[in-house]
Amino acid sequence: MKLNNLKPPQGATKKKKRIGRGDGSGHGGTSTRGHKGLKARSGGKVSRGFEGGQMPMKRRLPKRGFKNPFRKEYTIVNLRDLARFPAGTVVDVAALVASGLVKKVQWGVKVLGEGSIAYPLTVRAHHFSLAAKNKIETAGGKTEVL
Repeated sequence: MKLNNLKPPQGATKKKKRIGRGDGSGHGGTSTRGHKGLKARSGGKVSRGFEGGQMPMKRRLPKRGFKNPFRKEYTIVNLRDLARFPAGTVVDVAALVASGLVKKVQWGVKVLGEGSIAYPLTVRAHHFSLAAKNKIETAGGKTEVL
């Protein structure tokens, strides 16, 4: 057996249906689309969510809540994550990105107080929770708001 002798078995391949090539072909006239209606038209597709003219689900259900388009989402870092930095270091946004704790900073960094820290650090961030600020300062460190 050689690659140039290979061919599919008998009956495995069919000829392409050639539509719109005249009435003699058997697929002329309406070109297998039937008569009239949306799917008979050019570009006729049922749009997503269309339910045949009845009131669509997304309009039947009540609206709930509010999503503020101007909300600022801060990147969060916990105190337990800052334990990887040695004592006396200045931890700022660049240091957090370099260490891999923070990947993308859109609006800023907020330090939260989950976990504890036993040695002084100088932490520079855009926001601090009260618990985080208290824990950093009781350990002898400083918090600086950017």
